[in-house]
Amino acid sequence: MGATAGFTEVVLYDTLVNYLVSMARTVEGAMNRALDAIVSLENPRTSVLPGEVFLLEPRINEMEIVIDEHAIRLLRRGSFSDDEMRLIVAALKITNDLERIGDIAVNLAERVVSLREMQGAQIPEELAPMASAVRAMVSKSLGALIFRNVEMATQVLESDDVVDQYRDRIFEKLLQHMTQEPKLVGPGMQFILATRHLERIADHATNIAEDIIFWVRGLDVRHGRGLAVRPGQSDQPDSASVPDSAITENSHALHPDVTPACDTERA
Repeated sequence: MGATAGFTEVVLYDTLVNYLVSMARTVEGAMNRALDAIVSLENPRTSVLPGEVFLLEPRINEMEIVIDEHAIRLLRRGSFSDDEMRLIVAALKITNDLERIGDIAVNLAERVVSLREMQGAQIPEELAPMASAVRAMVSKSLGALIFRNVEMATQVLESDDVVDQYRDRIFEKLLQHMTQEPKLVGPGMQFILATRHLERIADHATNIAEDIIFWVRGLDVRHGRGLAVRPGQSDQPDSASVPDSAITENSHALHPDVTPACDTERA
């Protein structure tokens, strides 16, 4: 009887992690569609992507509710190990950040719709590399969640400043152009908002990475308290750290043996 109860507990906690990974994959798909649309404004093949992002939002919201309800059921069961309690707390926080990334993907899609209706909208030169940096942060966060990999989570924390620097440089150049040519104010403001959305996605990816470190190691690394936490070796010996050169546009390319293929990239 005790063995059966223990098996049930393991299944319940594994289910929570699987729910998290599934939601993260859906959010990543919405985000990739929004990023593809904003960096490829002139490509007619990306014109359908904003609509697909809008359609994914209700699914993401529903997944957040399902995970919250499952976590609450686990809390009602009573006694927990330290690892189980940290998982529940981290899961509740991670779902909130994932839902916010989904919302921001919708905001980005709205920027795309507005920009396509404007004349003279020129994509800032550094917007594409900024989007790539954000993709990599979200992808690494998902990889850290799948493998409970503190090394990958720490890499996400170290990447946040790069996205901030892109945002600042793009803002300065757009401001200069808008000052010189008033007709560029409309599209320029839309691109400034887009860079703000990208920066917020990076912030939420950082939050997720911090929560994963808390879950796996029991360390609170918020507000820059834990960048010295980089471990000498991973908690999971079989899951080696993924180098920056291996980061691509989504987590399926990173982890094809773990995450199923899904249509998050567009030509």
